[in-house]
Amino acid sequence: MTAHSDPPRSRRERPAKPALTREGIVAAAVEIMRAEGLQKVTMRRLAQQLDTGPASLYVYVGSTAELHAAILDELLGTVESAPAEGSWRQRLEQVLTRYAETLFEHPSLARAALVARPGGEHYLNLVERLLALLDEGGVAPGQAAWGVDVLLQYATASAAEQATRAQSPDDAKDAWDALTRALHGASDRTHPQIAALAGPLLSGAPRERLSWGFQVLINGILHTPTPTTPTRSTA
Repeated sequence: MTAHSDPPRSRRERPAKPALTREGIVAAAVEIMRAEGLQKVTMRRLAQQLDTGPASLYVYVGSTAELHAAILDELLGTVESAPAEGSWRQRLEQVLTRYAETLFEHPSLARAALVARPGGEHYLNLVERLLALLDEGGVAPGQAAWGVDVLLQYATASAAEQATRAQSPDDAKDAWDALTRALHGASDRTHPQIAALAGPLLSGAPRERLSWGFQVLINGILHTPTPTTPTRSTA
C-alpha cells in the first residue's frame, strides 16, 4: 500500500502568529545582523524571518534606514548601563570608549552609524549621561551640547575605521605598510616635518590614540565657547 501523507492543516488549525510589535521587529533585525551582517537586514529578509509581508513592517518602521537606526539604538542599551568609575573625565572617557567598542563589534553597523540618526530611549539615555558628566565637570551648557556631538562623531568614525581594517586585515596591512614606506621615505628637503616626525606619526596603539583623542576634545570643549547667534532685526 502507498503511504498517504497527512492532509494539509487548515488556517484555523495552525498556531496563531504572535502579533507584530516594533520591539519584536527590532529584536528580529538584531538577530539577523548578528548572524548575517547588517547588509542582510532588509524589509524583505525581516518579513521572511517574521513570516509576514514586507508591507506589514512599514506600519512600525518607516524605512530600512530607520530600521538600522533602531538596531543601533537597541545595542546602545549595553553602553547606557555600563558602569564607570573615577573622575568625571575618566567616566566620560569610559562611556565613550564602550560606545566605540560596541560599534567595533559590528563593523557594518559602525559604518552605518556615521549617517544613522537614532532617536530611541537608549540613545537619549546615552546623551543624557554624557551631558550630565560634562555638567559635573563644569562645562558651559552650550559647549556641552555641541561637545556631545563632536565626541560621538569622533568615537563613531574611529570605530568605523578600526572595524573596516579588522574586516580586511590583509588589505589593512598592505595599506599600513605603504603608508609606513611613504612617511619614512619622505625627504628632509621637501618634507622636513614629516621626515622628523615619521616615527611619532605612526606610533601608538589604537586604544591609546582613541583615549588621547577624547582628552583633546574634552579639553577643547571645556575652553572653547560656542559662537553667539546674532539676533535678527525685526525692522
